Amino acid sequence: VVKSSKSPRKARREATGAASNEGGLALIKGWGNRAWADRSRSHSRCRGTEPGSSYRSGMQREPAATRPIRFVHRGQVVVVDGPATTHTVLDWLREDAHCTGTKEGCAEGDCGACTVIVAERADKAEAMGTLAARATGVGGLSLRAVNACTQFLPTLDGKALLTVEDLKRVAASAGHAAALHPAQQAMVERHGSQCGFCTPGFVMSLAACYERHAEAGTRPTRQQLADDLSGNLCRCTGYRPIIDAGERMFGLPAARLDTAPIVAALQGLAADAPLVYVDAHGARFAAPRSIEALAELRAARPEACLLAVSTDIGLWVNKQFRPLPDLIYLGEAAGLARIQARPDGGLSIGAAASLQDAWAALAGRHTELREMGLRFASVPVRNAGTLGGNVANGSPIGDCAPVLMALNASLLLRRGPAQRRLPIELFYLDYMKNALAPGEFIEAIEIPPAAHTALRAYKLSKRFDCDISALAAGLAITLDGDTVGDARFAFGGMAAVVKRAAKAEAAVRGRPWSEATIEAAASALKEDFTPLTDLRASAAYRQRAAGNLLRRFWLETRRVAPLPPSQTSVWTRSLAPLGSGQEEGPAGAAAGGNA
Repeated sequence: VVKSSKSPRKARREATGAASNEGGLALIKGWGNRAWADRSRSHSRCRGTEPGSSYRSGMQREPAATRPIRFVHRGQVVVVDGPATTHTVLDWLREDAHCTGTKEGCAEGDCGACTVIVAERADKAEAMGTLAARATGVGGLSLRAVNACTQFLPTLDGKALLTVEDLKRVAASAGHAAALHPAQQAMVERHGSQCGFCTPGFVMSLAACYERHAEAGTRPTRQQLADDLSGNLCRCTGYRPIIDAGERMFGLPAARLDTAPIVAALQGLAADAPLVYVDAHGARFAAPRSIEALAELRAARPEACLLAVSTDIGLWVNKQFRPLPDLIYLGEAAGLARIQARPDGGLSIGAAASLQDAWAALAGRHTELREMGLRFASVPVRNAGTLGGNVANGSPIGDCAPVLMALNASLLLRRGPAQRRLPIELFYLDYMKNALAPGEFIEAIEIPPAAHTALRAYKLSKRFDCDISALAAGLAITLDGDTVGDARFAFGGMAAVVKRAAKAEAAVRGRPWSEATIEAAASALKEDFTPLTDLRASAAYRQRAAGNLLRRFWLETRRVAPLPPSQTSVWTRSLAPLGSGQEEGPAGAAAGGNA
């Protein structure tokens, strides 16, 4: 193992003169009192303040209310005080803790070389509303595979961090002479590694899969393994031997994670006060533990950036070098991640609910959304990212918003004690601009009881897994006999914001659900949208593809001889609910072909 104290990203900043020359030090207690180089950055401020503003320099440390970051790593409680609030888990591992098994590849959550497992107490996760879907309940812990490159270190407070270095101890505790975890040994036996750079990330995703299925007493299919590895890219080996290794690891002598010491350590951390952390240069990170405390803090600090788990905001730091002097973390606010049925039969999804859990809940009620849920990003990204964050981000090519618009969803917005509801289609005002008032935040996404007759969600992208859409669509109709009573056609990738196709909807209302009607709607799309050409697709492609998706929608839902998925998609899938462990996939992947 080659240890490095300087990440490629930091080296690039220094080479271009972007690295700060401020001289603060970060002290990590519990690691021999080593002092590590400061991680302060020089980049533009959240919410539009330009570099050089007085906001950051004017912030004052609040010693009476602050405390260091505390989490469990390598079997002990680690106390971290001083690093930047935006110091990533990956940089801390490699540069500070010198645990270099976790790799930096893309630094944006695409390649999976930095995959780690974050653990928290299962009882806490259940109380928070976050123990669901791909979270693995194992011996009192909830485990999730996530990307370390975009996650900020303070978000680990009160949790446990498991990396590839921990697997040796897991294997040793099980009495394995070779001290290799089954996932590692299987990779060796099935020749699942060539250059080896991506291997630790694959191994950690496999280890999470191993724990989940070992706990449940099940074994994954090849397609389930491929889905679990959707966030891990390999450039040289190919995926067939890696999936072979995923099957083989369950046939090796068992080696399970000993959760008792971790649970005990996390119980000790539970008595800590809510985290308010101020770094060596005055940047602030606060993690309120209730929705009420969050609302009060947000109203008092309307200029602060709201942070879920930085699957997007992390790129502001890693790629744009933007300073984030005031962060309010949503991940500790009890109830903000809760998903529950509403009295009217609808569904309420807390804004901090992970994308994995949110899509599982949506697909549980609307089976037509299962494939979209699987194709949205990857398991590590869905485990970390939140539905509220995706909605608030406002990307014009976001996958969630078209579906939510088709479902007639509303947003529950909150400012202090005051709440208001807003249909999601009225939330987006212009490119990256929304209707949130200063100090306001999204508390929940509310989906009414299903009123549609037919619903579909479509995603067009260059890759099937873990890719940004060139075009996304959420389509729903309500039929009265053979006549269209209502229609909700929403598209992403066709305008500066995700929006409904008002002209196309009007073209079908009150008309028979026929081929002529859908052709009229497809023609009306030209009045609804004037798409742009970019790296993902040309304007002409988007316009034509949007019309074709409407035609596909009709073919799949027409009253006479509707076409089955096998005739409208090259990905012939028979999908069970997300997280149920019963998903099946494309024939090539199921047979062991490259995903």
